[in-house]
Amino acid sequence: MNMNARNQYLSVLRKNYLQAKSKKEKTLLLNEYCKNTHLNRKYVIRKINQSWLWDKQGRVKTTTKKRKKKQYQEETIQALVRLWEIFDYPCGQRLKPLLLEETERLRKLGEINISDKVARQLKKISSATIDRRLKKKKEAMLQLRRRGLAKPKSLLYQKIPIRLNDWDTSIIGNLGIDLVEHCGSSKQGEYINTLSTTEIATGWWEGEGIMGKGQYPTLEALKRIKERTPFAWREIHTDNDSAFINAHLFKYSQEEKIGFSRSRPNKKNDNCYIEEKNWTHIKKTLGYLRYDTQEELSLINDLYRNELRLYKNFFQPVMQLTKKIRIGGKVKRVYDIPKTPYQRIMESNQISKETKRNLKAFYLSLNPAWLKREIEEKINRLYQVYERKKKVKILKPFKKQKPRVDTSPISNDFYQDFGYLLNDLTKPISVT
Repeated sequence: MNMNARNQYLSVLRKNYLQAKSKKEKTLLLNEYCKNTHLNRKYVIRKINQSWLWDKQGRVKTTTKKRKKKQYQEETIQALVRLWEIFDYPCGQRLKPLLLEETERLRKLGEINISDKVARQLKKISSATIDRRLKKKKEAMLQLRRRGLAKPKSLLYQKIPIRLNDWDTSIIGNLGIDLVEHCGSSKQGEYINTLSTTEIATGWWEGEGIMGKGQYPTLEALKRIKERTPFAWREIHTDNDSAFINAHLFKYSQEEKIGFSRSRPNKKNDNCYIEEKNWTHIKKTLGYLRYDTQEELSLINDLYRNELRLYKNFFQPVMQLTKKIRIGGKVKRVYDIPKTPYQRIMESNQISKETKRNLKAFYLSLNPAWLKREIEEKINRLYQVYERKKKVKILKPFKKQKPRVDTSPISNDFYQDFGYLLNDLTKPISVT
């Protein structure tokens, strides 16, 4: 029941209430009204007894609030919006002095066509009124930004097609690419990143360390990886990082006649073949420490280019998903027989006989136990360099680092103010 219906109901009740001869009749009327409207009994009695609320016909007077006439008309607000856009959408406090100084100059330049009255109002308007009258415009602009219309992607994103996880694993030459950060607990400054690539059909993995996330160093590292792979590249598949989606890599893919696709934003499963290697091949080997020196970069690349790639590609079996079977509410995954990337390449008819012959001769010359010892020795050497740099002993290199919100050093003023505060707190309190 709305307020209008309650007032109509009360008008009928008030007439009977005032004509009632006994207190018992009034009580019954009040009980019925309070039960139906859920209003407080004392509130209803006060409303009945206030004669100024009622007109001659016994109805509640309808009072309309007198609206205050707007001081600034629509013409003034339109001019204000135009000036707000010209000066790059400042707040009211910053726009106010600009209106005082620049309004007349913009009139002379022909940028705004307003009357003298509107110009006087623009100079008179306060900063609080500016913010209040521009509130709806600001909300509309915020909605456009949320929809992604204010900051559209570059045209290069439109040229590179999106591809989901729909690869044909019988064709060799499609690579997933990703960058793995070695920033520790802080992303401030420059640190080493691993450019990681994996061939989707065979699981052949290659890595290369670079300092930072520059577009050109990423491209050069990708070229060095391409020289080491024993198969031709058909297509590369990356995420939406600007280290990959740029003119350098796009031009290189066109010159080399390599396909180029990208995953959907924030959808890691579109690039699942490389994402699973980020732990098994990189983080499980190097840990979660921060590497940011040239000495560390040299050791990491020495490991990637030699023992680690040989150990992973020749002696680490890879399982591939063959089909999924849904049983009720569960999905059963069926995998093929685990084989190393080297074995899968040797079984393929897409690799030339000469390449297979060279790979086999190289495989026979390898000792997996020696490779394992060399990998552990180089990792220990990397940890020693890290300990000398940090002047602290590593306890748990494979534990994820907690991110630091603020890594800037504390100023001397802070310690001085903190000391004054401690002195004030330790002073005895005098009671008078």
